[in-house]
Amino acid sequence: MILVTGASGFVGHALCSSLQDLGCKVRAVVRNIDQKANQDRVAIGDISSETDWGRTLEDVHQIVHLAARVHVMNEKSADPLAEFLLMNVAATINLARQAASAGVKRFIFLSSIKVNGEFTEMGKAFTADAAPAPDDPYGISKYEAEKALTQIARETGMEVVIIRPPLVYGPGVKANFESMMQWLKRGIPLPLGAITDNRRSMVALGNLVDLIIVCINHPAAANQTFLVSDEESLSTASLLRRTSVALGVKVRLFPIPPILLKYAAKLLRRESIYQRLCGSLQIDITKTQKLLGWKPPLSVDEGLRLAAKGDA
Repeated sequence: MILVTGASGFVGHALCSSLQDLGCKVRAVVRNIDQKANQDRVAIGDISSETDWGRTLEDVHQIVHLAARVHVMNEKSADPLAEFLLMNVAATINLARQAASAGVKRFIFLSSIKVNGEFTEMGKAFTADAAPAPDDPYGISKYEAEKALTQIARETGMEVVIIRPPLVYGPGVKANFESMMQWLKRGIPLPLGAITDNRRSMVALGNLVDLIIVCINHPAAANQTFLVSDEESLSTASLLRRTSVALGVKVRLFPIPPILLKYAAKLLRRESIYQRLCGSLQIDITKTQKLLGWKPPLSVDEGLRLAAKGDA
């Protein structure tokens, strides 16, 4: 039996569907029983450090832990780090310790590339074994959870697998990627035509789900940390153009020199937005490919077509 937390979320719903198609026995953990999930459903409510997993862990051999407090663009909490630590660290430790006591063999933790950092220099991609450098509360919380899980693995013998994805896109994607597709569909002119020298790695939902499934049983995945991405990284301008092709619309880009965009972002105190649009974040998945014999099944253009189809 495979237990999936966060089963009604963007990644969780796709993962449960794929596991079901493969004939796997899945126990899907959701907040409320009326939320969509596949196969055996268990309503836990809000997961915390006090959650009693009890019978939910009966006959479970692997756990894929997706439930988390995700990165928040417009944070309203007075103490964001404390909120992230409660959900992403304390609640994760509680589940992992109960899982180890219940005899769970493997615990797969969906972390974040933010553990590595926020950006890379051109040609210097993040690697799985590079020194972590989280910069924001979300990334810090994921790194703290990784360290705690590694310690639990040492103490109990339960295998832990850590996966750090970048931005995930696909059918039903929300947040910034959905906004980008809406801008393109509406024909809104975008001043990003000159952003051609950066490179950003992303991962199609189907590619991430495929890697998670590989990690459920692959013997070489035990107690390893993996980075995941599509095989191709894109500049901002290229991403916009290729997404417009997937959407079947004409992109309207005009070139504003990056230095002027940087100056405007500084004046408006939006430096972080400038970094996401104009900076680089490249990922090296060589370890993932060699150790697991894994290759992303979807190309970037296939992933974008699926995302566009899901947005229709």
